[in-house]
Amino acid sequence: MQWHQHDNDDTLAEALAEAVATDLEHTLSARGHALLALSGGNTPKRFMQALSRRALDWAKVSVTLVDERWVPPTHPRSNARLVDQNLLHGKAAEARFVPLYMDAPTPENALPRVAARVDALPLPPDVVVLGMGTNGHTASFFPGGDHLAEALDPKGTASVLPMRAPDAGEPRITLTLPVLVAAPSLYLQIEGAKKRHVFEQAAAGADYPMRAVIEAAPQLQTFWCP
Repeated sequence: MQWHQHDNDDTLAEALAEAVATDLEHTLSARGHALLALSGGNTPKRFMQALSRRALDWAKVSVTLVDERWVPPTHPRSNARLVDQNLLHGKAAEARFVPLYMDAPTPENALPRVAARVDALPLPPDVVVLGMGTNGHTASFFPGGDHLAEALDPKGTASVLPMRAPDAGEPRITLTLPVLVAAPSLYLQIEGAKKRHVFEQAAAGADYPMRAVIEAAPQLQTFWCP
């Protein structure tokens, strides 16, 4: 693993955006198209804004989500809304956005359609940016999740699964561990002393979902600031 420490969230956002943009540019040069998977929450806003200012051939970039709350894109807690408001502006508006949410009562109802949509993407993603909660969850791999074991199975064949957990709030939909760790470029963005402590505990073997990613992804690069 690689650890990148920054003084504050602005310098972290710019450095992470530069790293991701460089990866995407290399992929576009080599293959002509690229797939980027992003996480939600409050932490990545500055990073997304910084990435939107990078000069890329955005029309050849597909953007999807690592996971999503089962809420419509107009909802304040929608990750799709977060991406729309913070990334898909200017030239980055030319990117193709592929949401995980569909108009259905539950993620279970929509799972076959969501899976078909995800499986139609050029998996694995070229670049994945993860976040992490203070409970050690990443993506929607929540402690106590009803499909956690299946989602973390390194030999699992599902690309996407629903997830319900006590700390998750809404029902969720999430890409699975095998899809995420297959990305050649895998980043984790975390901020604050508490999250660093949780990450270090997970890296040392503590029973957090984040541990599964650390163990399965030697290419993981962590960007952190106090």
